Amino acid sequence: MFCNQCEQTAKGFACTVRGVCGKTHETDVLQDLLIYTCAGLSEVALLAEEKGVKKPEVDFFLMEAMFSTLTNVNFDPERIKDYIEKAVELRESLKKEANIQTDSPISNFKPAKSMEELIKQGEEREIEPTVFREEGEDVGSLKLTILYGLKGIAAYAYHAEKLGVRNEEVYKGFKELLVNIFKDKTSDLKTWVDRALETGRLNLLTMEALDRANTSAFGHPQPTKVSLGAKKGKAILVSGHDLKDLYELLKQTEGKGIYVYTHGEMLPAHGYPELKKFPHLAGHYGTAWQNQQKEFEVFPGPIVMTTNCLMPPKDSYKDRVFTLGPVGYPGVKHLPNEDFTPVIEMALAMEGFKEDIPGKEVMTGFARNAVLSVADKIIDLVKAGKIRHFFLVGGCDGAKPVRNYYTEFVEKVPKDCLVLTLACGKFRFFDKDLGTIEGIPRLLDMGQCNDAYSAIQVALALSQAFGVSVNELPLSLILSWYEQKAVAILLTLLYLGLKNMRLGPSMPAFLSKNVANFIAQNYNLKPITTPDEDLRSILG
Repeated sequence: MFCNQCEQTAKGFACTVRGVCGKTHETDVLQDLLIYTCAGLSEVALLAEEKGVKKPEVDFFLMEAMFSTLTNVNFDPERIKDYIEKAVELRESLKKEANIQTDSPISNFKPAKSMEELIKQGEEREIEPTVFREEGEDVGSLKLTILYGLKGIAAYAYHAEKLGVRNEEVYKGFKELLVNIFKDKTSDLKTWVDRALETGRLNLLTMEALDRANTSAFGHPQPTKVSLGAKKGKAILVSGHDLKDLYELLKQTEGKGIYVYTHGEMLPAHGYPELKKFPHLAGHYGTAWQNQQKEFEVFPGPIVMTTNCLMPPKDSYKDRVFTLGPVGYPGVKHLPNEDFTPVIEMALAMEGFKEDIPGKEVMTGFARNAVLSVADKIIDLVKAGKIRHFFLVGGCDGAKPVRNYYTEFVEKVPKDCLVLTLACGKFRFFDKDLGTIEGIPRLLDMGQCNDAYSAIQVALALSQAFGVSVNELPLSLILSWYEQKAVAILLTLLYLGLKNMRLGPSMPAFLSKNVANFIAQNYNLKPITTPDEDLRSILG
């Protein structure tokens, strides 16, 4: 086993026995084999497209399959085996329809029938540094960076496609980059740096597509108060990121006397007009993903995992967990589609919350339309000296105690500064009352991790209004990362030329020393230090 794709990788190097996330050696090598098989499918799909044979279902499958290899998504070897077999089935069908003949190893891989032999094939094709020894450590590092960025793109493209929005340029570029990782042996560093930045560009297009998909289907988010308490009655908890799954569940539970609660990155769902119109969308339960084993255990109803981050469920609640789409875990019930009948039946059979539980309220829904609607006022406050600086403090959360840095940082931000936040990193401080500046809340929750697109649009709008570049704005990005969607977003920010960002709680293990130095020298990307030191450095 070798896995270094997440921030919590063992000893800051790699998980080599068992994943810190709970992933086994068997699942790890099968996921690597799936990636290899997806590269072969991509190669054949590109050849077929040259002959005029285009299959949108192949692109969607690629996104779902690659998404399943992202951290905390799918732990189930049998499900990964199914993806591998489906990839080969689609590949061979394309070959036949487009009359394609190729001697490429990745396009002719034949999976073994038995799980034992399939695992051996995975071990032979495991993605780890020695695989790239011909090209050298730095090219290998960039290949891993691109691969992990592609996993993030796959997640966002999967969500957008489910809502009927796709970007053909993204799919074509995605397949080309995935094939290059396995077939291009060039050791030219500039080529791979350019490809890493191209990954960032494709992710920007993907986030735009997802933003368009979400807002077209559910409206633009509006500032909304969300209860952290609970109502007496039957209950279902929905975690992950997929708004369409939540919408379908809300429709199917209408009039059934069941309250639906969001968890984790589903909190921003309360800001969307077409979702918050459901009166039984009752509130938000719990905090970030890493606390779910305690929070799920005491939730009195079934739990639906639409995407990451799934932790290995405890036996005390494992039978109440349902997974969807790319998510999977051995022994956990998987819903093949958005028919939530088994979830609803379980909720009706359980007692639910025995009484109302009071809780404070938090605000969400400050996406780009909401922020830009008061842009003139914000600009005037900046010019008047009443807003000194903007901080975007966001990204992934995780279990390391050092992540308390982000809580302390926000608490110490001066009162003449605004804090924008997004993704699950916000749960370090989402319930804190930071007050207002002339009626504008000092803490603005912009949404899920993909809503980095909203933050980018706000930054671009402010730069135009002030007549300066984004790097000249009184704006600092204080980022936390954990999994591969954060890698894709970081590559997007680098593609856009953003500088002086701070990243933590540690730097990615997959970056070689030379690659890390290149990023630091060209973009001034810095590791976080202490809140006091970083605030002093930024504000003077």
